[in-house]
Amino acid sequence: MKLARLQHILKTVASKKILVIGDLMLDEFVYGNVARISPEAPVPVVEVERTLSYPGGAANVARNLRQFCEEVIVLGQIGNDRIGKKLTHLMKEEGLHTESLLVFEEIPTTVKTRIIAQHQQVVRVDREKRCVFNPALLSQAVAKSVAIIEHVDAILFEDYGKGFLCQELVTPVIEHGGNKIMTSDPHPQNRLAWPSIDVIKPNRTEAFAAAGIAWSPPVFPVEEDKMLLAVGKILLERWQSKALLITLGEQGMMLFQPGQPPYHTPTRAREIYDVSGAGDTAIALYTLGLAAGASPEESAELANHAAGVVVGKLGTATCSPKELINSFSQLAV
Repeated sequence: MKLARLQHILKTVASKKILVIGDLMLDEFVYGNVARISPEAPVPVVEVERTLSYPGGAANVARNLRQFCEEVIVLGQIGNDRIGKKLTHLMKEEGLHTESLLVFEEIPTTVKTRIIAQHQQVVRVDREKRCVFNPALLSQAVAKSVAIIEHVDAILFEDYGKGFLCQELVTPVIEHGGNKIMTSDPHPQNRLAWPSIDVIKPNRTEAFAAAGIAWSPPVFPVEEDKMLLAVGKILLERWQSKALLITLGEQGMMLFQPGQPPYHTPTRAREIYDVSGAGDTAIALYTLGLAAGASPEESAELANHAAGVVVGKLGTATCSPKELINSFSQLAV
């Protein structure tokens, strides 16, 4: 993609409004050093130096979108607890619209805590309880979603398998969405129908699981990976989506579209420090590309370059317009 085209897309997308619906969580990163082994058990003792917190899950997708456009609305569930209040505060600091958050009394806010020493993750601690809608809350979620739809340019579903996205919520949103851009980052264990959605973006492992095919090692070159090509064909037929984008880690991404040959974009990452949130960045930028009128192939390039930027950072990171332009500029050199 030429820089003039990229700049046109970025200028166009700045005025777009995006609705993100999905599982919200708080991402905590505890950084420290390991100098000894515990006398109580054969485990490292991490001497904590600092703790950072970021909006995670669907909220991290929204963070990535907010780097490029003025209005991002978040619809999801938080608990009536300290973590929920902290997450809401952090989202507001990012400039996200949080008026549509649903507060559940019975379900705590999900929080993932990663313990990191010498740039290596030692352990991750998850505190969560699966969301289960009662009829009143489901009705409230549907009503809020439908009320917002007419005011946005695109709708992004982010499924982390925590229970917020169910068919009873997804179906009316898709039906009311009409000609809006709609994209999904699915969870393989939450088998939802996505009829006519613009793109579904699983990673390679998730795609194999969703297709019901045993995982197989990546093949180089990726265009000759027969099992991956079979998975892409199966999921396109099953999900009936307009496109399927499978993220492939160090192999980049593969875009599948009905009646067209697969489109491969190789990785743009120069250094990899942390893959946390790279998938969030990918679906965010693909959605933005479509909202700005970019082709699926151009949108895949945007997603791939942005993901290449964030894996070069520690923690749940985002990509800025300047960093995206720099990534494309380096490719042109």
